[in-house]
Amino acid sequence: MFEIEGTKNPDEVVIKTATKNITINMAESTVDAGLNVGILTGPGEFEIGEATVRGIGVKNQATIYDVEIGGVHIGVTAGIEEGLDDLGIADILCTSSVRAVREVSPKLIVAMGNVDGMVTELKLTARTEKKLKVKKADDLPAAMEVVVLN
Repeated sequence: MFEIEGTKNPDEVVIKTATKNITINMAESTVDAGLNVGILTGPGEFEIGEATVRGIGVKNQATIYDVEIGGVHIGVTAGIEEGLDDLGIADILCTSSVRAVREVSPKLIVAMGNVDGMVTELKLTARTEKKLKVKKADDLPAAMEVVVLN
């Protein structure tokens, strides 16, 4: 089980597992999980508690992330539209990019940034939550949904 929360920073998302809080900052391409080695930066694969975090380098030294927890893949791209083929299948996509949503086709979209433009262009409605709780892959919706975290 894990939770996804937003922060006051629209470029950040927090993924909470049973043992770790993993903060991904897309503006800085960093992963902060309170590890002894400090903040992780850029591409690479990291085991953090129950999560496997894979950073994928894209142009302009930016990084997108694939976080896998209990068989559920969470893609974190924010507004970045490069490297989506390398990201692979994401059950949940944290993004502000309509192009990323169309290419990845996630079951659940966690909106980052311009929510109104995204839901209008995708012809979906958004629901607002304080946090998104996922117990298992079967809990994900059958049809694509947009969630706004506040």
